[in-house]
Amino acid sequence: MNVLVVGSGGREHALAWKLRQSPKVDKIYIAPGNSGCALVGECVDLDVDNLRSLARWARERGIGLVVPGAEAYYVAGIVDAFKDSGIPIFGPNQAAAELEGSKIFAKNLMRRHGIPTADFAEFEQLEPALRYLASRPEGPVVVKADGLCAGKGVIVCRDLDDAKAAVKRMMAAGEFGEAGRRVVIEELLRGQEVTILALTDGKTIAPLASSQDHKAAFDGDAGPNTGGMGAYSPAPVLTDQLMDEVVERILVPTIHAMNEEGRRFRGLLYAGLMLTAGGPKVLEYNVRFGDPETQPVLMRLESDFFDLLLATARGKLADQELKWSDSAAVCVVLASGGYPGPYEKGKIVSGLDKAAERPGAMVFHAGAKSTPRGEVVTDGGRVFGVTALGPTIKDAIDRAYAAAGDISFAGMRYRTDIGKKAL
Repeated sequence: MNVLVVGSGGREHALAWKLRQSPKVDKIYIAPGNSGCALVGECVDLDVDNLRSLARWARERGIGLVVPGAEAYYVAGIVDAFKDSGIPIFGPNQAAAELEGSKIFAKNLMRRHGIPTADFAEFEQLEPALRYLASRPEGPVVVKADGLCAGKGVIVCRDLDDAKAAVKRMMAAGEFGEAGRRVVIEELLRGQEVTILALTDGKTIAPLASSQDHKAAFDGDAGPNTGGMGAYSPAPVLTDQLMDEVVERILVPTIHAMNEEGRRFRGLLYAGLMLTAGGPKVLEYNVRFGDPETQPVLMRLESDFFDLLLATARGKLADQELKWSDSAAVCVVLASGGYPGPYEKGKIVSGLDKAAERPGAMVFHAGAKSTPRGEVVTDGGRVFGVTALGPTIKDAIDRAYAAAGDISFAGMRYRTDIGKKAL
């Protein structure tokens, strides 16, 4: 069977790489893909924003499964566009994708259905938001843009002045465009942050291996939030007992809530959680595989990934079984200088072949492309996700950083403490 992966980042490279391992997959197309995707399938230059045209192309090529990567495709209605094509497509429809597309929708859903999350208030105008902040006790808060911001629309504010500035950046200066026209202001939750990825067809929920993302740009969780500077799996802080609590108090109620509101959820439910003194609480929902959490999680998956995604799309997830390696996996993101702010592209990359020869290592390409001369150059803020398996978290950390050390390009930087929380 032929498979189409839609997207161009490190997550899409990882999805295509794992799907390619299935004996049931004949050929993989990635639209538009990147230099790494081209190593596991055929990159095709399609207008992926023209969803109906994309569905026609897939039907003409005999595609048997479509796997979109990024949230923007789901929010735009890619699943709805394929509804009449007869081709199974993995992921939620447009109505269900609002769980990520609008933080205000997600927070109100949790409030209506008693799903634990931070206390919050929502605003559509600047002055009421500023008055609300002035009425609050002094202390840290979190300001979130309502819409999609590629992981950058969340600002942790130390005090009232920071919070006022964040609200003005979003609502007055328009830093995040239409996505920041409405905002959520919520209490700052404290504890350990973990990510739960779960497959669901709206009836069955199958949690994947736990992981922990590192959002902040610099060591020690300092600096602005990014799309993710690294991740590791499993997350030891999430014990079996805690996992049972997460399933019972968060995952199951979330799927029930979506079903009750006529938004049946099929696909990948991403729950970003804070393990607080009062128990796990939801920081955010995503409706797709996280990046870079996907890279270490898929490195550990031993089940047939194609079977899992196809069964989810067809509503038959209960027939599947998940098997995991006992090894740990760590992903270190190599970023362009200046990221998440302005950065330059087109920097020549060296050392990829050497890194790929490291035992247990895999280099997932994100913001990278090939030139006509066969060189790989930088083409984004997060350029590579260097991922490695090891018998323990420490072994995986050492292997990932050894492979990262083989790679170089002008301005390259990365965090040096990925995975250390697990130690």
